[in-house]
Amino acid sequence: MEKIILGIDPGTTVMGFGVIAIENKQLKLITLDELLLHKLPNHEMKLKRIFEKTLAIIDQYHPDELAIEAPFFGKNVQSMLKLGRAQGVAMAAGLYREIPITEYSPKKIKMAITGNGNASKEMVAGMLKNLLGLKEIPKRLDATDGLAAAVCHYFNMNVVGGTQKSYSGWGAFLKDNPGRIG
Repeated sequence: MEKIILGIDPGTTVMGFGVIAIENKQLKLITLDELLLHKLPNHEMKLKRIFEKTLAIIDQYHPDELAIEAPFFGKNVQSMLKLGRAQGVAMAAGLYREIPITEYSPKKIKMAITGNGNASKEMVAGMLKNLLGLKEIPKRLDATDGLAAAVCHYFNMNVVGGTQKSYSGWGAFLKDNPGRIG
């Protein structure tokens, strides 16, 4: 395998994640799942569980890089603070295992996957289903959101001759990679 990328959609109720492998410049799904946190008694225990699960995922799949969705700016400051903490502990787990981390805005992830920065979660999941040949889309879309972060990272960090290559969406990627979708 050339590279393994872990993508995380942090959350304090559900943390979605996906792991992809890059083999001969082809994307292959390794896993996608979610960590359910709603039954834990308080925010601190949720943060502890996010840290532990992220370490367990890293130890199981040995990703070379981690891509994480950045918290979006909402009106509820308390929710943003909790989401930022969830992201922070997931990042801390990656840093603890010395894995490079890249953060992407939700808009950038949606743009990379669908070509539309305002795409719905369902549209993102549908594109990932087609791109990676998923049999079905999970009931909760947090898992596909985590997977989308990993795929976005692949599209945006395509290393060519030692330099990073960024793509603004499908159109730009396909222009540089004709014949990749068949």
